Amino acid sequence: YGGGLAEYAVASENLTVKRPPEVSAAEGAGLPIAAVTALQALRTIGAKFDGTGEPLNVLITAASGGAGLYAVQLAKLAGLHVTATCGARNVELVKSLGADEVLDYRTLEGASLQSPSGKKYDGIVHCTVGVSWSTFEPVLANTGRVIDITPNFTAILKSALHKVTFARKRLVPLLLSPNKADLEFLVGLLKDSKMKTLIDSRFSLSEASKAREKSIEGHATGKIIVEMEG
Repeated sequence: YGGGLAEYAVASENLTVKRPPEVSAAEGAGLPIAAVTALQALRTIGAKFDGTGEPLNVLITAASGGAGLYAVQLAKLAGLHVTATCGARNVELVKSLGADEVLDYRTLEGASLQSPSGKKYDGIVHCTVGVSWSTFEPVLANTGRVIDITPNFTAILKSALHKVTFARKRLVPLLLSPNKADLEFLVGLLKDSKMKTLIDSRFSLSEASKAREKSIEGHATGKIIVEMEG
């Protein structure tokens, strides 16, 4: 559930899994929040990972961030068509992870979120802030969903309005539900090299404040890792 940075922490046994030797501590550290968030957001849209899912069209915003990079990889494993947004410097990286179309969010095309191929999105995994519903609504399919992983009060109100009015297109705040099964699934993907953790930077525990500052800046490519010393 998040918390803080410390040499030791107490965790419930039903929320922990064994890390195999093929997965480093740094690689595994990104899974409990960022990767689980991406996985549950995609499942909310309708993604399946057993080969039985439909070939949905999805958009992933802020695809070069911690949750976004996992979301791109997981969406491709589920057989989805992926459009992604990121900054210009990360376009090739996001493409290398499997994204079918990548938009520079600083361009007019990127700001409109419209797929270059003209596809409407069955779902959007929204990994950033500052995008209004009026931008999402035109690019969604008739029953499209926007899964907001960092919902604010306005998003929650909009979601409630969509529910009571039985709107076909909806904004859905993600309520993260940590669990052992999802972690085991994700660890298995790392172990089998079907997914990877991209690390932006590493800091020692004594430099935790610097790591926090970098995180707040919002321009990290992948995960910011704090490592124990000694």
